[in-house]
Amino acid sequence: MTHSIRRATATDAASLAELAAETFPLACPPHTTPEAIADFIATHFTEARFDEYLSDTDRELFVAVSDDALLLGYSMIVRGEPSDPDVAAAVTLRPTVELSKFYVRRAAHGAGVAGELMRATLDAAAVGASGTWLGVNEENAHALRFYAKHGFEKVGRKRFLVGARYEDDFVLERSF
Repeated sequence: MTHSIRRATATDAASLAELAAETFPLACPPHTTPEAIADFIATHFTEARFDEYLSDTDRELFVAVSDDALLLGYSMIVRGEPSDPDVAAAVTLRPTVELSKFYVRRAAHGAGVAGELMRATLDAAAVGASGTWLGVNEENAHALRFYAKHGFEKVGRKRFLVGARYEDDFVLERSF
C-alpha cells in the first residue's frame, strides 16, 4: 500500500469526519454501546467540528493518504497545558503537547501507515515541546503496544466520557 503523509487542510474536513466515524469504534472497549459510539461521533467527529479543529492555531492535524487520495489515517496534536487535572498532575514534561487523536483504517493496519503517521506527528509535536502525552483506554491492548513501541510510557490515569459511562484511560507520556 503506497501512501504519503501531509498536514491536513480545510478541504479535508468532510473526509476526516468520515474517517473518524469509521475508526473511532475500533478504539472503544467491547462494552461500549452502539448508541454511545454514535452519540460521541455525532458530537465530536462532524465535518463542522473538523472545520473548527483545522482552524484552531493550537491544533495540527496530519493525514495519511493513499495514492488514489483515500485518507487512510489521521492524527491531531494540541499545544498547551492539559485542562484535565488528572492529566496535569501525571504529565511531568513541560512544555507538553497532547496527541489528541490517532486513528488508522483497519484495512491499513500492518502496512506501515501508522508508524509513518506517528513519526510525522511526533516530529511536529517536538517543535517547542519537551514531551507529548495521550490518553488511551486501559483495555486497548493493540494501541498500548503501538504507543510503547513509539516510546510512550504510563504515567497516570484519567477518565473519559463516552455516552453516559466514564471509561478508564491510561495517561502515556513520551519525551523528545
